[in-house]
Amino acid sequence: MATFSMGQQTYAVPMALFRKNRAKVCAALRENAAIKRSTYVLMEGGRDVSFNDTDVSFLFRQESYFQYLFGVKEPDCYGVLNIDTGVATLFVPRLPEFYATWMGRIISLDEFKAMYEVDEARYVDELDVFFEKAAPKLILTLSGLNTDSGLCSKPAHFEGIEKYVVNCDLLHPIIAECRVLKSPEEIEILRYVAKVSSDAHIKVMQFMRPGRCEYEGESLFLHHAYAVGGCRHTSYTCICGTGVNSAVLHYGHAGAPNDRIVKDGDMCLFDMGANYCGYAADITCSFPANGKFTADQKFIYNAVLAARNAVLKEARDGVSWVDMHRLSCRVMLQQLKDGGMLKGDVEEMLSAGLPATFQPHGLGHLIGLDVHDVGGYLEGQPPRPTEEWLKNLRFARILKAGMYVTVEPGCYFINILMDRALADNTLNKFINKPVFERFRNFGGVRIEDDVLITKTGCENFAIVPRTVQEIEKCMEQKRN
Repeated sequence: MATFSMGQQTYAVPMALFRKNRAKVCAALRENAAIKRSTYVLMEGGRDVSFNDTDVSFLFRQESYFQYLFGVKEPDCYGVLNIDTGVATLFVPRLPEFYATWMGRIISLDEFKAMYEVDEARYVDELDVFFEKAAPKLILTLSGLNTDSGLCSKPAHFEGIEKYVVNCDLLHPIIAECRVLKSPEEIEILRYVAKVSSDAHIKVMQFMRPGRCEYEGESLFLHHAYAVGGCRHTSYTCICGTGVNSAVLHYGHAGAPNDRIVKDGDMCLFDMGANYCGYAADITCSFPANGKFTADQKFIYNAVLAARNAVLKEARDGVSWVDMHRLSCRVMLQQLKDGGMLKGDVEEMLSAGLPATFQPHGLGHLIGLDVHDVGGYLEGQPPRPTEEWLKNLRFARILKAGMYVTVEPGCYFINILMDRALADNTLNKFINKPVFERFRNFGGVRIEDDVLITKTGCENFAIVPRTVQEIEKCMEQKRN
């Protein structure tokens, strides 16, 4: 049995997983009345991309749809599926002899066939000859909108494709929907990469302390994920915010590269996820830099934890994700009210849109081969909510068993949002201003878990300390 692994201590991913994915997509396509016999799917993998105008390439990571169907780690490949039979043909670049001198032994077609458990392996320059013999009535290529990025996938192309009838619209909604529900084999990869990421988070939590730099925590996470878990990639740029930076939702970018020195009394918000065989983890831990929560830190952290706990208790097959977001906000606002920051009726706060002052993002997102996985707003699914405090939800679907989602409530004190709330008479009537202002430079708290939806509930794959007591004990153990 062919597998992908990064060594004996890492998880062996069976290539049968991708064969099953191909069968799933072919079966779904055959159910579509618009698709007739003798239809083929043509997929183009990711390309080797040079770093600007240099002779150095970016570290390659496979295009996600191609990974879903073929599990191929090499760039510049194509794949073809015969929808009638499910037969899969992998097309690889025909490499020149000098490749062997600089890049290593050239892998044969028979080796590619065995390595990826496809029915046939051929060279990319044979695509036109292949289709001339196959005489397809229709070729499906992939083009569709990613509702998270706003970008469209680019349809596959080869010299000579203009001779055939090609449709680039039919495939996208079907293959995207196939990716939404995870197979048992996919679930095991996701469980593995979440465990690797969880262990790395614990290492970082025990390492961080005042005087260290944010990027030191990032570095330790990357080292553990790769050295222990075999995860050469992360699923996104690590977010390692401390102090006021913990309220910057996508901190860690080039203009803010996790470069602040940690101070005593800071909250740390570390959002980091490893990636294995293309599959993502996305976990956030929030903790005090010195290992002990202050009263204010405990107040905000427990408000977020209560929201998270409420969702994990209720999330299951058949439940609306929008309702889960509403639930998390309702619980958090009640906690903030009980602690003296807010006043008035919580349901009126929800109607007024107050939750967006504290948590401008959605409760979470689908996750899989992409950290913000596909399937959020496909045709036929609930549309994006229009209310200001709900419009940033990355999906609004009814949960189904087999969905894999993040649950990530947060509470942040962002100056621009605080100022807007205080200036808005529909919102400021709920705010106890002296308490609210006390948190202006607090930063933020986010708790993010990776959760598999089941028929009767959900299973949390993030195995990290979550209560105040668990976090303090975990940090104290290492330091002692």
